[in-house]
Amino acid sequence: MKSIDAATLARLSREAAASTRRRKNLNLHASHDDVVQRMCNAFEPGTYVRPHRHPGRDPFELLVALTGAAAVLRFDENGRVLERTELRAGGPNHVVEFPANQWHTVVSLAPGTVLFEVKAGPYVPVADEDFATWAPREGEANCAAFEAWYRGAQPSDIPPRFSASGSM
Repeated sequence: MKSIDAATLARLSREAAASTRRRKNLNLHASHDDVVQRMCNAFEPGTYVRPHRHPGRDPFELLVALTGAAAVLRFDENGRVLERTELRAGGPNHVVEFPANQWHTVVSLAPGTVLFEVKAGPYVPVADEDFATWAPREGEANCAAFEAWYRGAQPSDIPPRFSASGSM
C-alpha cells in the first residue's frame, strides 16, 4: 500500500522551490506504461506551465488540491479564457476534472501547493501541436509575464501578445 503523508508533501514542495522550473512531481504509478497515471505535483509560485491539451486518447484529467492553492484555466483555441477554477486544500473547490482536447494550464497561487493528478496512461509526452501557439515556450523570455497574467486571468480575458524574440 502507498500513502503520502504531510512530511512527504512538504519535502516535495521544498524540492519544487529549489528547482529551476519551480515544480516537482512524485509518481505513484510504477511505470510510464501504467494504464492510469497518478502523481503528486508540487507547483510553486513562479512556475510556468505552457497551455496545452491532451488528445482524444486521454479521456480526462483530474486534479485534486492536497495543499496550497492553484488556478486551473481553460482556454479556447485563440487563448481566450473560458473558465477559471481555483482549487484550495481548504475549499471551497477541491477537485476539477476536464475532458480531452481542452486547452488548459495550472498556476500556483500559494507556496507549498501540491495537486494530485490522475489521467489515462500510458504516458505520452505532449506533442508540439498540442502546445498553444499563442503562449511562449517554456524557458522563453515572456514566461514570467504569462505566469503573472494567469494568476489574475478571468473568463473572457485574452492573453498578452508576444513574439518569439521576447517582446510583448
